[in-house]
Amino acid sequence: IDKGGKITSVLSANQWVLVQVAKEPISTKGPRITSEISLAGRYVVLVPFSDVVSISQKIKSSEERQRLKRLAMSIKPKGFGLIVRTVADGKKVAELDKDIQDLVARWKSAITNAGTSKPPAKLVGELNRTSTILRDLLNPNFANIHVDDQVLYEEIRSYISGIAPDQVEIVKLYKGKQPIFEHFGIEKQIKSGFGKTVTMANGAYLIVEHTEAMHVIDVNSGGRVRADSEGNQENNALQVNLDAATEVARQLRLRDMGGIIVVDFIDLHNPNNRKALYEKLRTEMKRDRAKHTILPPSKFGLVQITRQRVRPETNITTVEKCPACEGTGEIKASILLIDEIENNLRYFVQEQNEKQLHIQVHPYLEAYLNKGLLWNSMVHQWKKKFKAKIRVTGNSAYHIMEYHFFNKSEEEIKI
Repeated sequence: IDKGGKITSVLSANQWVLVQVAKEPISTKGPRITSEISLAGRYVVLVPFSDVVSISQKIKSSEERQRLKRLAMSIKPKGFGLIVRTVADGKKVAELDKDIQDLVARWKSAITNAGTSKPPAKLVGELNRTSTILRDLLNPNFANIHVDDQVLYEEIRSYISGIAPDQVEIVKLYKGKQPIFEHFGIEKQIKSGFGKTVTMANGAYLIVEHTEAMHVIDVNSGGRVRADSEGNQENNALQVNLDAATEVARQLRLRDMGGIIVVDFIDLHNPNNRKALYEKLRTEMKRDRAKHTILPPSKFGLVQITRQRVRPETNITTVEKCPACEGTGEIKASILLIDEIENNLRYFVQEQNEKQLHIQVHPYLEAYLNKGLLWNSMVHQWKKKFKAKIRVTGNSAYHIMEYHFFNKSEEEIKI
């Protein structure tokens, strides 16, 4: 459909449509679906209802691109298109053909299921998480894969024997007494790698913030980077920024951050230094498999990056929100709290016609509201003012500024 077209011109109510989830739901956005089906394998992506063969742009050699296209054309099943993936570089025709046949078998299984299923129904799913990661990431640079579960160990060995038989022996079953994460220092990396603050060398650090609109990364020298012998702060700022560029690229891959990312580097006044930073960041981002675009630093030191997002970013929580301030670092001024409770009290009595109310607060606040003689306490004044039965009790589970209203049936009234 073109931009001016109508969906009703191609679809009608109760029509069955074969679709694939192209993007997982993210935040308030639902999943994105497409009718352009594709099945990913180790070396190729099978595209039903197509006849086009394309080669990954990351394969730079023109001779290798031509070789792979020639091989793919010779073994391409009728009625299917192919996308040859980067890891197919240097592979033989038999390896590509086996991958294609496996994908064709999965497609035939999906079509068979379509004939016996009642919509909505899943016809074919992605491989399990472990196999998907190995399919997409395994390469000759892997030295070892350590697993602490016997079943998973055998599953991984079985899968690798099918896609990379020469690498089966790198899979090791871990039997140590220490937890596997502790033994290999993974816990420490998670704490340092997924927190809001990411430390670097020489006391410099990154602050990583996530918002609805974008991700923001702030580069800080930490005040510990001293000027060099000539007092050249520009050189020091450049060095911190170059180190930060490496860490920023790593964090984007590690957390799988997508969408818009803005990096606030330390200001650089020399245009050549800004160019050097830009080139360094581009070089580090070349290792990233996700599609991305990087704009040169602005005069304010801001670098804008867009990075392909197909799933929510990986977020391993290393801290918890303060229950009092909800992570904002601020709480309501205590001088306003009594007025706020009284305003809510007025609303419930006068607008909602509640004549019997129970207010639960923190014990400190309860002591303040009930202090004094029976006839001059704050609670007694409220009773006279609003002509209602009002009872205030303390709950030690509440934070200092928390309070809740309950009606005569002891059901909470939402404010």
